[in-house]
Amino acid sequence: MTFIDFKKLLLDAELSIPKFTDVIKVSEKNIQAYKKKKEVPNAIASIAACFAYMNKENIDYKSLINELNLVKKEKKGSGFSSKKKEKKEKKEKNLPEENKISS
Repeated sequence: MTFIDFKKLLLDAELSIPKFTDVIKVSEKNIQAYKKKKEVPNAIASIAACFAYMNKENIDYKSLINELNLVKKEKKGSGFSSKKKEKKEKKEKNLPEENKISS
């Protein structure tokens, strides 16, 4: 599905992208990234289509989704700083007690 068609489905569901990402507990950046690709994955497109249909039929899909108790995954960090910290921790674990660095 094209990103434009996806946005139309969100309009039919009376959702903005931020509201959609809040309901399904995903990062807004993830969804915005599909704009550059000009295509939305099937799973995301299917969810939007279901929301649009449910909204048209006056089904309270937001309550149904909330009952699932979805949890947004938090990014644990990446890049050089986290790798540097991991190396330091690993190094400290391998040192004898008297040589360990106090933080």
